[in-house]
Amino acid sequence: MANKVVRIILIVVFFIVFFELGLFGSYTIVTAEAPNIQGLIDMQISKITGFFSPENVNQVLVKDPTPVSISNKKDVALQMESLSKVDGVNYESINVSTYEDPENNEFNVTISALGYASPNSTSGQIVISQVPSYKIIATGVASYKGDGLRVDTNTMAINSVLKLY
Repeated sequence: MANKVVRIILIVVFFIVFFELGLFGSYTIVTAEAPNIQGLIDMQISKITGFFSPENVNQVLVKDPTPVSISNKKDVALQMESLSKVDGVNYESINVSTYEDPENNEFNVTISALGYASPNSTSGQIVISQVPSYKIIATGVASYKGDGLRVDTNTMAINSVLKLY
């Protein structure tokens, strides 16, 4: 067991040494100067410690989105329908949320809604179902206009169209 631990430690040490020698060699080739070894090591240490700093860890953690209310749901539903190529979008099922500060003049939003496929044909009869067939997720930019918060339909993009079973 001790031999395996020593081997793993030696492999990690050899990897680090090989990486550092490659870094110093490539620095010499690119800049045609001798590398500042202490400066390169300090730069690597500061990047690694910066990656694990509390500020960056807090930015990585997923926060709950803030729900927002928009005034142009029908326009958004029509744009989602045309972009996602579904037969219909239920505008009452539209949920708009953001991870950004909604107090800003413009901010990015995530839009989700339920979509419908064309009616199914069963033994010669058309059966219209109220059960949604798709969940559509889109992004866009929202801003405050005269009549409230509106999503600019020209900035909308479909992220995914999920088939519901």
